[in-house]
Amino acid sequence: MKVGTGELLIVLAVIILLFGARKLPDLARSLGASAREFRKGVSDGEDEDEDEDEQDGAKDSSGSTDAPADQPDGATDT
Repeated sequence: MKVGTGELLIVLAVIILLFGARKLPDLARSLGASAREFRKGVSDGEDEDEDEDEQDGAKDSSGSTDAPADQPDGATDT
């Protein structure tokens, strides 16, 4: 389904009626700022994931384990 010029003009007219011509620039500015913040958050999250993957690889290659220490003979859990 294609959207033609007529449909776009109708949508634009409805938006102008709902928000008013004075508020449209502010609305566009805030929408742009929100989009920038979203992209920044997504890229920051990807950077953190890459850092965690690199750190996990370094821990795995060092031979450290997360297993609990052996208890001395005769010790019991209570």
